[in-house]
Amino acid sequence: MPGAGRLLNLALILASVASPTLAAPHRPRPQALEIRSPLVIRAAQEPAPAAATTAVATPGTQPGVAAPATPPAAPAAASNTTAAAPGGGLTDLDILQFALTLEHLESTFYQQGFAKFPDSDFAALGLSPDQITGLKQVGMTEQTHVTQLMSAISAAGAKPVEACTYNFGFTTAANMVGTARVLEAVGISAYLGAAPLIKSAPVLTAAAEIVTIEARHQTFIRTASKAIAVPNAFDQPLGPRAVFTLAAPFIQSCPAGSNLNVQAFPAIALSGGGTNIQAGQSLVLADPQQPVGAQFCAFLNQGQTVFQQIQGGGCGVPQGLTGEVYMIVTKSASIADTEILAGPSVILMT
Repeated sequence: MPGAGRLLNLALILASVASPTLAAPHRPRPQALEIRSPLVIRAAQEPAPAAATTAVATPGTQPGVAAPATPPAAPAAASNTTAAAPGGGLTDLDILQFALTLEHLESTFYQQGFAKFPDSDFAALGLSPDQITGLKQVGMTEQTHVTQLMSAISAAGAKPVEACTYNFGFTTAANMVGTARVLEAVGISAYLGAAPLIKSAPVLTAAAEIVTIEARHQTFIRTASKAIAVPNAFDQPLGPRAVFTLAAPFIQSCPAGSNLNVQAFPAIALSGGGTNIQAGQSLVLADPQQPVGAQFCAFLNQGQTVFQQIQGGGCGVPQGLTGEVYMIVTKSASIADTEILAGPSVILMT
């Protein structure tokens, strides 16, 4: 994380571009959408029968070629931060507040998990004493991220968002480690998706100093889980709404003034829960009529998006996916916010 001198410079830059606004009144989180726990689909890597994988090109791409992923448009600014920049984008201060929201969640996740499960539970999973210590160090660095982001935001004259009340649904130490792997992957995707929206070089540097640590976290957890340490040559960016869709199910409530004005997409409901999936297998929607207007399943992996036409209420999992894959249901061959109907969900390629 940045040192004190860099944080001071960062705060001065943020203060120079921030325009003060009145804090919006506290509004409860919208309840119109059905928010389920993040759907994690564990996909098998065994060879599967070849299946026709249709990559539908978005405008500006060639037919039959996977379209490069582009971050969805940024949502409205956080209610207790500066006004949105011209064009509806987020200010750099808004992005730091959003990053702090995610770091609060991750830090609390590790604190609650280690308070619930003794070291012996992790040892029973096959983790060595050094790996257990390393996992605890992951949680400590997440708390450091929280402290440094709060300092930078406060020094810029804004009130940092506070931690929310969470429900992580802990059942076993194995469940915690599995969820940690997903959370760290989402954290990486969040910082990558925010990078093109950042206007200040010092803010971009501060974000880069965090995302590299998040990547180390995820590699360590994959290794401790006996998964391939580095399954991909590239990581996958996600826009703010997609990231919040994956984080929202863990959030029960937030203090007044700390509810970010970011709307989650509806969850994807799959028949049978979507477990033990193989490449080429069809993922079947629980209700073929929902979501209304669904035309494509979009699979996001390594900076590219592959679209599969929904047929008979289902869509096939493309070949060649590795690591963490995000699945989104859309009404067209686009992953713009206006075209997303549900998701993302996470497919784990082990």
